This record gives sequence, C-alpha cells and structure tokens, in this order.
Amino acid sequence: MLVFLLIIVVLGVIGALYVRRVRHRRALLSAPLTDREWDILFDAVPLLRRMPVKFRAAFEGKVNLFLDQVEFQGCNGLEVTEDMELSVAAQACLLVVNTDRWYDKLTTVLMYPAAFKSKQVRRDGYVVSEAEVVRTGESWSRGPVILSWRDAQIGAEQDRSGHNVVLHEFAHQLDDLSGRTNGIPVLEPGQAYATWEAVFVDAFDRHVDGVENGRRTAIDAYGATNHQEYFAVVIELFYERPAVLKRAEPKVYEQISKLLRLDPVTWG
Repeated sequence: MLVFLLIIVVLGVIGALYVRRVRHRRALLSAPLTDREWDILFDAVPLLRRMPVKFRAAFEGKVNLFLDQVEFQGCNGLEVTEDMELSVAAQACLLVVNTDRWYDKLTTVLMYPAAFKSKQVRRDGYVVSEAEVVRTGESWSRGPVILSWRDAQIGAEQDRSGHNVVLHEFAHQLDDLSGRTNGIPVLEPGQAYATWEAVFVDAFDRHVDGVENGRRTAIDAYGATNHQEYFAVVIELFYERPAVLKRAEPKVYEQISKLLRLDPVTWG
C-alpha cells in the first residue's frame, strides 16, 4: 500500500512539472518582443526587415523560447551580450518560423571572438589522423553550436551576400533533427523523400562537376564538400539571395520552399 501511494505521489509530481513546463512554453511562444528588441534586430539582422509581417507573432514567440532554452557561453574572453544572443536567436528562428520544427535537444551556443581552431579527425581504414583547422562555425549533433562572433556579425549585416555562418550552422541543426546530418532533413507532409533525393543528388553532382572544372557557380564552392554542406550553403542562399538560387536551381529552391514553408523571393 505504501509503495502504491509513493508511486501515485511521484506520478503526481511528474504530471505537475509537465503541466508547468507546457504552460511556460506556451507563455513564451505567445510573448511579443519589445520595441527595443525589434530596433536591435532590425539594425543587427537587416534580413528581418524583409520578412513579411504575418510571420512576426510566431517569430517573436520562438525567439523568446530559444533565449529561454539555450545558454550562451563566451570563449577566449568574449563577453556575450544580450544583443549578441538576440541576433543569433533571431537568425536561428528564421529557419523554423513557419513550421512546427524545433531545436529540442539544443541547450548551448558557444561563441568565440573570431575564427577558432578545431580538431578535425580523419579515418582512412585503420589509420586515424588529427589536424587543427580554423573555423568560423561548427554544429554538433544535438548541440552545441559554436560560432565566431565576428563572422556571425558580418554575415548578419551583409544580408545579401549569400554567406551567413549562423544560418549555415543552424541548417545543420535542422538537418540533424532526422537523427543524422546528411542533407536529408525531416520533410513536410506531402514532400516525397524520393523526389528530394533525386533533386538534390542531381544538383549536387552538377555542382561538384562545376567546382572541379573551375566554373563559376551560384552556390558556394564549399557546398561541393558533401551533401550536408551543400544543404547548408543552399539554405544561406535561399534566405539572402533567393532569386539567384531560384534561377540557378529552381527544383532545389522549390524543395527548400516546401520544407520551410517560405518563399523569400517574394519578400522584396
């Protein structure tokens, strides 16, 4: 009898905590940003000026949820400010502004003042080698995301360059929601994986051929590294130079547009 009562109490506590968590999440998702926060964002992330007003309510709530969920940590002496956190959160939330996807497992963003060194492990059969490489960003499965603040800041300010390290690394996080970072994210209902694969494999192969033969490509040459990097650089272009992507790879643009339920060509 005592054990039974104890189980009831424990289940009650768990249930109460769950209800509290659900209510807290709903409150965050319905909370607006302040005028001051919008002023900061419009200045730091000018891409947001083009985002249609109809997305703002959902966007505000997701930014608030992101800031509540994710801890920002400065590295190599960087003091992370509220403005920095707001900038990164806003760009991350652009990728999920009109879908039900969320970075459920992400809890940490590490930020360096500038480009940082990272160990790269390579395996060739039984031979494993390590090398230090300089990076502007990294995305680990289920976190953390690691960013160079200098490059994140420049990427956000130059909103028509087609290069944005925050969008790039969070594209990897989006990709990883499927359980693997391989360029095949969880698709929207009605999207066929066979169609996605056919479109992206064909586009990737042509991109690799163009890069290897020294041709100028609309999509960044880094996208020829592998399928997941191709997906990430395409996401950068989709937001910052959508018309360029649509002209160069209309089928790729169509698939990304369906995935994110957005059409930034119409944003102006």
